[in-house]
Amino acid sequence: MAAFDPWDPDFLADPYPSYADLRAKGRVHYYEPTDQWLVPHHADVSALLRERRLGRTYQHRFSHEDFHRTPPPAEHEPFHTLNDHGMLDLEPPDHTRIRRLVSKAFTPRTVERLKPYVDQLAGELVEQLVEKGGGDLLSDVAEPLPVAVIAEMLGIPEADRAPLRPWSADICGMYELNPPEDVARKAVQASVEFSDYLRELIAERRTRPGDDLISGLIAAHDEGDRLTEQEMISTCVLLLNAGHEATVNATVNGWYALFRNPGELERLRADHSLVPTAVEELMRYDTPLQLFERWVLDDIEIDGTTIPRGAEIAMLFGSANHDPAVFPHPERLDLTRADNPHISFSAGIHYCIGAPLARIELAASMTALLRKAPTLTLATEPGRKPNFVIRGLEGLRVELG
Repeated sequence: MAAFDPWDPDFLADPYPSYADLRAKGRVHYYEPTDQWLVPHHADVSALLRERRLGRTYQHRFSHEDFHRTPPPAEHEPFHTLNDHGMLDLEPPDHTRIRRLVSKAFTPRTVERLKPYVDQLAGELVEQLVEKGGGDLLSDVAEPLPVAVIAEMLGIPEADRAPLRPWSADICGMYELNPPEDVARKAVQASVEFSDYLRELIAERRTRPGDDLISGLIAAHDEGDRLTEQEMISTCVLLLNAGHEATVNATVNGWYALFRNPGELERLRADHSLVPTAVEELMRYDTPLQLFERWVLDDIEIDGTTIPRGAEIAMLFGSANHDPAVFPHPERLDLTRADNPHISFSAGIHYCIGAPLARIELAASMTALLRKAPTLTLATEPGRKPNFVIRGLEGLRVELG
């Protein structure tokens, strides 16, 4: 178990050999530093994502005391109010109700209608990168594209968009393992500021609705049931955070992987029709969300080990996506990999509602870079962010060769 250390820079640089070691040693492992049970195999992770004896929360059935858990500090309340009213951290019946209402506004047709805007914006961002002769792929393309798209979708005015990415980054810091108090303070502050902003915007849309997602969420109802104001705020924040964090990191992780696999990059440059399978393979190869947690609501057994009610399970998405039982030669980047049941977008009732939009964005930026910057090369080796759960780079400096 010494090999698994989510705070070790060497592990963060390349966790996949440690995952192979975990898979070889068994199907479930207790990890004392985080008081979690690690699950590394694809079949188990896939099954547990659909297991109703597990939950993203336990508070619909149990108190903190029932689970022998200490309630979060009172000063963290703004973060938990925001987080605990979003779909991602709710279980049925609340999850079912909110997802059904959000789905009425966040439809496949709504997403598909955004495609021309996404393609145009991706093209403009890449053209600006080319005009400069290169730059930071993270800040010049990967970040501004999904942030602008989800902001456009929500109806957030362009002049108000600058704080969105910093707010999101600060809030997402709380999803790391054992976050320190300074990270919690930033998350609380961002939660307050983001919530206050959205509360004002929702009030404005109530009086002057537009053709945007916030107006759609206000209008969405089902047999007289509507989203509360807090549920709308939490939904908007979730859509923004989840709607771009994975896309940003998948973009830079993916291009870094391509630069380290020049044969596959040349293959892609020679045949742009590989973009759809390339997007799926890059999401698998270096997974942007490495771990997803669930609470054990009723005792379960994995390979003869009983995991009791009140325990927490950490499903290792990065390991599952490299399981040789499912992916032949998992350490090999293969942009033509057709059978690719990766779980980067989760599964079950918490399957990512924004997955179709993420795929459109990833394909748009990749296609624009292939067409407009065919000689793109890595300028300097990037630094890895000191995060485990949300895996990304500090930046990705590129130049035109």
